[in-house]
Amino acid sequence: MDSTHSNPMSLCSQADSQRTLYPYVTGTSVIGIKYKDGILMAADMGGSYGSTLRYKSVERIKFIGKHSLLGASGEISDFQEILRYLDELILYDNMWDDGNSLGPKEVHSYLTRVMYNRRNKFNPLWNSLVLGGVKDGQKYLGTVSMIGVHYEDDHVATGFGNHLARPILRDEWHKDLSFEDGVRLLEKCMRVLLYRDRSAINKLQIAKITEEGVTISQPYSLKTFWGFSAFQNPTVGAEGSW
Repeated sequence: MDSTHSNPMSLCSQADSQRTLYPYVTGTSVIGIKYKDGILMAADMGGSYGSTLRYKSVERIKFIGKHSLLGASGEISDFQEILRYLDELILYDNMWDDGNSLGPKEVHSYLTRVMYNRRNKFNPLWNSLVLGGVKDGQKYLGTVSMIGVHYEDDHVATGFGNHLARPILRDEWHKDLSFEDGVRLLEKCMRVLLYRDRSAINKLQIAKITEEGVTISQPYSLKTFWGFSAFQNPTVGAEGSW
């Protein structure tokens, strides 16, 4: 007799098997850049429940081990699951007590395998990640999508930032950016996203990582100007608009 028919519990387990069909609480763009001394990363603190901006104090930038920073767009609970994976990875690495520690390149490689593995199981972690860090004087910055597409670059962004912030970064970024200039550039990108992305909020954090360590700023707001004529009547000149 077929084992499936002989064991009613197997039918229940198959019927109960579920997948994440869409995200529930999500965060929007993360932007990362290299600067003269290390890596800078920026993200706002909004968590949207569908189209409702439900949570306004969600930290989406975390330090990983001794050498890395991780920022995440997408499903917040999946980001928490990824942090749990990384905690286990760092703990296991520390247990060897061999004087070595995982650098940003190794952590990024691990994340690409995790995301691609979950994609192949048709149960993806619904996030786009930015991973940056400094080890032995070498700066590293990369990104990985929810299906495992990954690359490294001098500046990366997720979400709407990939469309609205990257053009600004291509024009204004250079490898000798000071910390102050890098922060101003990130704030300019975040301001554009605040104007154009409905899920963005005016409460953000900027993090830096250098050979000396990690610093994540307290949340703060940007100065904005909403008096632009295009904001006053956005449908002027638009054919077929309401």
